Amino acid sequence: MMARIVRFHQTGGPEVLRLDVVVEADPGPGEISLRIEAIGLNRAEVMLRQGIYHEQPVFPSRIGYEAAGVVAALGPGVAAFREGDRVATVPSFVLSQTKQGVYGESAVVPVEVVLAYPPSLSAVQGAALWMQYLTAYGALVDYGGLEPKDVALITAASSSVGIAAIQIAKERGALVIATTRHSDKKPALLELGADHVIASEEEDLPARVMEITGGSGARIIFDPIAGPMLTVLCAAAAPYGTIYEYGALHPGETDYPLMPMLAKSLTITGYQVLDYVRTPERLARARDYIFAGIASGALAPVIDRTFPLDQIVEAHRHMESNTQCGKIVVTV
Repeated sequence: MMARIVRFHQTGGPEVLRLDVVVEADPGPGEISLRIEAIGLNRAEVMLRQGIYHEQPVFPSRIGYEAAGVVAALGPGVAAFREGDRVATVPSFVLSQTKQGVYGESAVVPVEVVLAYPPSLSAVQGAALWMQYLTAYGALVDYGGLEPKDVALITAASSSVGIAAIQIAKERGALVIATTRHSDKKPALLELGADHVIASEEEDLPARVMEITGGSGARIIFDPIAGPMLTVLCAAAAPYGTIYEYGALHPGETDYPLMPMLAKSLTITGYQVLDYVRTPERLARARDYIFAGIASGALAPVIDRTFPLDQIVEAHRHMESNTQCGKIVVTV
């Protein structure tokens, strides 16, 4: 059988992505073949395409971590699923984007990265589930122990992970301060549950945080930007607070803010969900929490826009425009 698969043959902008027709591979031991229905886009894929990710592409390179689909075939030794099961892939170091990426009509992936998703969700929602909620849960709940008395400062809050973090922080009862670069996204973020929204390029972020918190600052800060923003966030943090850096959206270097960190006895933690999900016990706790949140309505994937597979270049351009509010999903 032949299938259309998104690959790229050189690094670069969205235009390097191509739809190649290739022979579908059979699953090997411990693997599952999926018929893909929907694909969730993530910044990690943009970085792989640009050649700046921790995994370097091997050409022609596949791409993609997150997809929802139907089990089409089981490799030898796989007993956890049956053909026809509706599942989604979980981002993990076990899955190599360049070899096993899920952009396309089919993919063969390790069984370790496959989970069923709640039957109440569509395939589009299933493709918008694991990266965002696992990333936010790992930092805010499992590591951070967010409590009702806490203040959580969430930057880049209109991203899918940012919105998931707002929902989780509200479920935990915390006061949520969200940031976005400009005021045009403020109404949407307030509607999504943020208690306060700061436009970081129009307002003094630390001053506003201190005004909102009565001078206390935020105990947990959840940030994917880094760069000069890290020093700004130190000024907005509460004494003994923790800053979770889960990305590097700033294109330049990040200087370590030693003196601001020392002044408040802050903890700055580098964190990525790919490392977090390697521990089965942690993944099981997160899955149970997410399923319960979906069932209660506290958690609900927010879809910014969908694109058909043959518009994958346009979908990546939309992601790089930074105009989205929620998850970008490609349908197959």
